[in-house]
Amino acid sequence: MRVLGVDPGLTRCGVGVVEGVAGRPLTMLGVGVVRTPADAELGDRLVGIERGIEEWLDEYRPEVLAVERVFSQYNVSTVMGTAQASAVAMLCAARRGIPVALHTPSEVKAAVTGSGRADKAQVGAMVTRLLRLSAPPKPADAADALALAICHIWRAPAQNRLQQAVNRHASALKGRTT
Repeated sequence: MRVLGVDPGLTRCGVGVVEGVAGRPLTMLGVGVVRTPADAELGDRLVGIERGIEEWLDEYRPEVLAVERVFSQYNVSTVMGTAQASAVAMLCAARRGIPVALHTPSEVKAAVTGSGRADKAQVGAMVTRLLRLSAPPKPADAADALALAICHIWRAPAQNRLQQAVNRHASALKGRTT
């Protein structure tokens, strides 16, 4: 499975491509950051993010896009920008028929480090170890994008089995009522 992880942000949108399957060593194919100027108009920034994501989609042809699920109860202005960048990435994938998976920060941290409360340094260290890199990707947004991709590769098989079980259960219940 080839996954493009996206850590959304208006100024720095982390992107990272990981390939592999759960239970086997994973391979990083690319990592970087799509940047936009903080003083640019919002529309121009969103177009810049779109262009950057499209370039990554063209170059790496991922099977899935894993995006951080946006959540915050405090800083609304930061969340709005993050949500807008996230929506652009999801739109780019949807245009191409690429499935999108959303993962919360705590899910990603737990999958990669074993703790949903891990800090950025711990996530970076584990991404470095898991992908056998010589140094943690910089900035942290890039490491977070790789962590999203890793999380999805590891969690997707279990999520698929759960969804199949739910579908079977719903079909069985429907059969009883008709």
